[in-house]
Amino acid sequence: MQPTEDALVFIVDDDAGVREALAWLLRSRRLPSQSFDSADAFAAFLNAQADRPWRPSQPGCLLLDVRMLGMSGLALFEQLIERELLDVLPVIFLTGHADVPTAVDSVKRGAFDFYEKPFSDNALVDRIEQALERSHHTLQQHRHRTNLQQNLSDLTERERDVMRLVVEGLPNKLIADQLDISVRTVEVHRARVFDKMAVKSAVELANLLRGD
Repeated sequence: MQPTEDALVFIVDDDAGVREALAWLLRSRRLPSQSFDSADAFAAFLNAQADRPWRPSQPGCLLLDVRMLGMSGLALFEQLIERELLDVLPVIFLTGHADVPTAVDSVKRGAFDFYEKPFSDNALVDRIEQALERSHHTLQQHRHRTNLQQNLSDLTERERDVMRLVVEGLPNKLIADQLDISVRTVEVHRARVFDKMAVKSAVELANLLRGD
């Protein structure tokens, strides 16, 4: 994935100048962004989404100020942990010198990184792109698992029995003997399993189930 494709960077900072500067910086690297002037506003955005629990449908990253009026960045960070969003929405803290120890502790608890103000523009955007790559990879894994579970749910109980033995490497004759069915019936079930799981071979099926 090119990190600029279908990605979105959220900016949460109560300083309008910082928000505008970050948005301009991201535009210069062709990264779209959406800004919020408080952690409360971003929390309201999350709560207003239709899906429960909300998960991004596109790669994303959150630039989060530590200290803000109202809800702090750390309090919002706690909400993201509770919602299990850090894997798909990596958090990069933007912090003043006094908050560095707090930011370091947050990284240990799952934040992607932190940058002390003033920060190097190029270094920050490079790190944002790495965060978007992680988000993209995680979303791909989630979609793979969702599709796999859907395909598995479409299998009949007998097709599951056949699939299990196919993955174990048994030939059709031995599968037929174990399940007390004809070889022809095994062949039919095997073909249906391959079709429903969208694979063409037993090796491909085994790799799919292992997540390779």
